[in-house]
Amino acid sequence: MMGDGAEMTTSAERKLGDRIIRELYRDPDYIDDAPLQEYVQNLFQALVRAAEARGELSPELQERFAWQILLGRDRTVNAFALPGGYFGVHLGLIAVVSTRDELASVLAHELSHVTQRHIARLMAQQGRQTPLMLGALVLGALAASKNPAAAQAMMVGGQALAVQNQLNFSRDMEREADRVGFGLMQPAGFAPQGFVAMFDKLQQANRLNDNGSWPYLRSHPLTSQRIADMHSRIPQGQAAPAPATLEHLMMSARARVLTRPGVDTWRQWAAEPQDAGFAARPQMQRVPAWYAATLSAVQLADYAAARQSLRGLQADARGDPAAARQARLLGAELELAAGDAAAALTYLQDSVVLDPAKTGAPAGRPELLLRTQALLRTGGAAEMTGPLQTWVTSHPGDAAAWQALAQVWQQQKQPLRAVRADAEAQVARYDYAAAVDRFKAGQDLARSRGASADYIEASIIDTRLRAVQSLLKEQATER
Repeated sequence: MMGDGAEMTTSAERKLGDRIIRELYRDPDYIDDAPLQEYVQNLFQALVRAAEARGELSPELQERFAWQILLGRDRTVNAFALPGGYFGVHLGLIAVVSTRDELASVLAHELSHVTQRHIARLMAQQGRQTPLMLGALVLGALAASKNPAAAQAMMVGGQALAVQNQLNFSRDMEREADRVGFGLMQPAGFAPQGFVAMFDKLQQANRLNDNGSWPYLRSHPLTSQRIADMHSRIPQGQAAPAPATLEHLMMSARARVLTRPGVDTWRQWAAEPQDAGFAARPQMQRVPAWYAATLSAVQLADYAAARQSLRGLQADARGDPAAARQARLLGAELELAAGDAAAALTYLQDSVVLDPAKTGAPAGRPELLLRTQALLRTGGAAEMTGPLQTWVTSHPGDAAAWQALAQVWQQQKQPLRAVRADAEAQVARYDYAAAVDRFKAGQDLARSRGASADYIEASIIDTRLRAVQSLLKEQATER
């Protein structure tokens, strides 16, 4: 490690990251898409575990930082690390990487910037600025990576240069993040060749005189030394990249569709399976095309075409458990969009697994949220109370799950619990002011119900209100 970042404590860095993330949650480009979020977060968590096992991640950092991925709907190819263990990934990046290993190499590089305290040292360079100003600088740099013209509004006077350079790591830091990140790949279950393949992609984009669609090249400049170093780490004869998985190709297709490329593009993708010769294409080409066609048709509200494409997808994905699961999730999503909750449930009928550790818990977060939405529409959401409560206990920062639980409680005519779950969803988004309002509404509701109030729930609301008021006060003093 090049330094310990002692100039900025882990606590101060996390608070700064929390401030930045509050703003990003309000960005209309922020997207909580359950299948993509789960896919990227699973890759990332494998790298975090490898970093911990290899001693690259200290127990203090592991405990204090968020280790959370935020997805942006932006079509540009970008990913970035933020203070406090937050990371941003644009859908444009997921759309262009060919394999899970290429995506993992980017995540490993960004993760290593944080574990090696590179961000802390960059922040220390701005040490005379207030935390609020530091947060504004980072947000300005992120805005500049997406829309330089709009970002000008966030820059005044001498701040412009600081904004431009805020997220630019030194060459030594970049090389260290390459080295440490590369070392995480194999222990985390990824092919190290993914690093080389990703570097080759970046080099090709660099040669094409990046037109702004690859902002990653500006915040992480590519050098011949970095490229040579990465190639030298792969034993001779093993430089071929690992093959793609069907699940990755499907998630890449999903990312392309969800960047909202426009109605004409969606129509083109929806019609692609009708092209002459489509059936003769290899499976690895047909599956992502079927997926894109199905999801594009859903976006166009052409549910008949979506169902037809889904049947082709299911046929081609059969035999690959991960791909077949993604096809089922897409089927449930399609039917919910079409207003047929009962049909959606048929795709999710096997999604509740009797795991001894989590009896009755859904197989994953996408199943949890989709099943809840389907059962809310059929009036049977009570069965999701236990699984949702189990989930938010272990994932208290999952705003969408808290919101789903609020809807479930409301359907069961438990308004006090619904208000509390809604308040917790605001806490998860770091909107403490909104959370305080909701907790106070819960107090008022408990008082109005008198003897019929749920005293245990009312007590929890009182305790949580005091805790969040404290956070809100602390937030105000930091300004």
